[in-house]
Amino acid sequence: MAQWMHMSQMILCLPDETVNNLYPPSAFPIEVRQFLAEWIESQRWDDFSLENMEQERQAQVLLEQSINLLRTIAQQNNNVVYRMKLMQISRNMTMFQQQPLQFAVMVRDILSKERALLVTVTNTPTPMAIPDHSHYQQYQNRESSFPSVQDVDHLVLKVLEVQDIRQKIHQQQEDLNWERQNFEGLQGPIQQNGLDPANSEIQKLQTRIQQLEYNVKAMATKRFQLLKECVDCLDQCQSRLISRLKAWRWEQHKATIGHPFDDNLNPLQTWCEQLLGVNGKLRQELMLIGEQIPELQESLGKLVQILIQSSLVVDRQPPQVIKTQSKFSTTVRYLLGEKVAPGKPVVLKAQIINELQARNLSSLPSDNVGELINNSAVLEHNTASKSTCATFRNMSIKKIKRADRKGSESVTEEKFALLFSTEISITGCDTPYRIQMISLPVVVIVHGSQDNNALATVIWDCAFSEADRVPFVVPERVPWRMMCNTLNSKFTSEVQTQHSLDDYNQLFLAQKIFDKPDFADDFSNMLVTWAQFNKEFLPGRQFTFWQWFEGVMELTKKHLKTYWSEGLIFGFIGKQHLHLILKDRQNGTFLLRFSDSEIGGITIAYVSASENGGQKIQNIQPFTRRDLEIRSLGDRIRDIGHVTHLYPEYPKHEVFKKFYSEPQASPSGSGYIPVSLHTKVGPEAGSASPPRKSC
Repeated sequence: MAQWMHMSQMILCLPDETVNNLYPPSAFPIEVRQFLAEWIESQRWDDFSLENMEQERQAQVLLEQSINLLRTIAQQNNNVVYRMKLMQISRNMTMFQQQPLQFAVMVRDILSKERALLVTVTNTPTPMAIPDHSHYQQYQNRESSFPSVQDVDHLVLKVLEVQDIRQKIHQQQEDLNWERQNFEGLQGPIQQNGLDPANSEIQKLQTRIQQLEYNVKAMATKRFQLLKECVDCLDQCQSRLISRLKAWRWEQHKATIGHPFDDNLNPLQTWCEQLLGVNGKLRQELMLIGEQIPELQESLGKLVQILIQSSLVVDRQPPQVIKTQSKFSTTVRYLLGEKVAPGKPVVLKAQIINELQARNLSSLPSDNVGELINNSAVLEHNTASKSTCATFRNMSIKKIKRADRKGSESVTEEKFALLFSTEISITGCDTPYRIQMISLPVVVIVHGSQDNNALATVIWDCAFSEADRVPFVVPERVPWRMMCNTLNSKFTSEVQTQHSLDDYNQLFLAQKIFDKPDFADDFSNMLVTWAQFNKEFLPGRQFTFWQWFEGVMELTKKHLKTYWSEGLIFGFIGKQHLHLILKDRQNGTFLLRFSDSEIGGITIAYVSASENGGQKIQNIQPFTRRDLEIRSLGDRIRDIGHVTHLYPEYPKHEVFKKFYSEPQASPSGSGYIPVSLHTKVGPEAGSASPPRKSC
């Protein structure tokens, strides 16, 4: 929809006649462009041609979709005038049903004219065509928001100019050849009949020949200059495309820790195809010159090689923690798939490589560090999605060869990757090309008990690695602010909630990882080491910080998502802070906090009367995943009579009522007496209850 965003601003400055010519009111009114902007720009119109009758069915589908979309929008529009107008437009558009290709070509041409207008505005130094070009300042400055259309269309216009000059040179050369022939024909009569060479007709002919010779040379010089500009412009466009592909991979990497990620590759695929097409046309123009221009030919050869080799993308990454002898899948996409030369099928092969091999990919690794099963897949084109992919559906790591470990390094800290490679031939290119791409780092485990530590390695890698790093280097320590952002991002994405960790939660997490329970100042710039994150046990515990945090995350995701999302769980809070906020509260006031001493536990801290008539803070034994599978948290809160008001002073039955389960009645006629489970606390639980744990 980016193109319409800019066009809608531009239309304000265009004459009515220009707008009506661009959007014919009787065939494709501007309202269609406005209301269907996003849908229109997500389709591929550029390939349509009136001569290609095979596309008629596809054009028919697009026409029907556009009519149905207009009708749907009309029915949902509260404005009666708009509703009636859109319904009328949808009825008028049915006139294309006999010739749907005309509709598709019309939309193609409209989009093309829009791009040409936008390019013209971008390259107009003075406001001649547009009276008030201040409307476009934002567009001109936002290079990254609209790069492919702006750059590639500008480049296409340049190529068209080269083709136009070539045709003019050809015409001028033919005229020159004709005039020279005429002049040579006059040479005999001049000598035989003694005609004056200064005759006005002869002089005119000589002048005409000289002018044509000058024109041909001038246009040849201009053509060469334009070709050079085109190659430079292509280089710039392609550099930006490569940068965008790298950014896409980087965003895909960051998605592991919950960062937003748009996985749509279609715009990048279109961009790749356009640049390949431009490269081919420029190579053709160079061949038509009739003389060698090594500098430009070499530049275009390098550019097409880089483009072909950069268009392989791991669309769906393999799991970043892979257990040996287990099946997994991954999908690799080739963005120039429609340009692959027909005939021989393209087979991609996958192999597993270690960190050292990933740093040296100039040639295929010769040493096998692991054995993969089902590690080949054919590159197949899907006409519906217009994507060309190789899907490895049942891949498995049979065995893995590990490198020598350094010091206390564990097997779950070692990173590998999958390398996908093949040889491919592209239509219009003489030689086949070797292409390859590696996956994101993966950690290989042999037992499920290693999963948690392996995930810690993946999280640290995704969160703190730098773009364009040497594989797979990560810092040994990072500022707490980066760690805190990572924990929050991972927690909210994993739990699928909008409720983030608040300042109290973040302070407690910092105090815990740094073992500074009394420190209340700013932790932002204090450095967290990998060892503190997931190597060293927390003081007095038999687990690491990450193992504890991940346990809380899993518990919340599976059993406490709604409670957390509605702000009913205080979450991460230390006992000192707990006493501070609950003191002077009425007896029965409680809050829900994650257990400090147990992995994956939630406890109820509440105010109760002490033996001497004062108050004390009690912590109920934590409820784990297993406990909450037996009886939900809401029902347990209802059961416990000691807790009456959620902090600060919300009556518990008002807050938690919707979480209470209905009593289970015994089936009629069963002859059984119904039973139910209830949560009891302290002396109520009886002597058979387990001793209370530290929370």
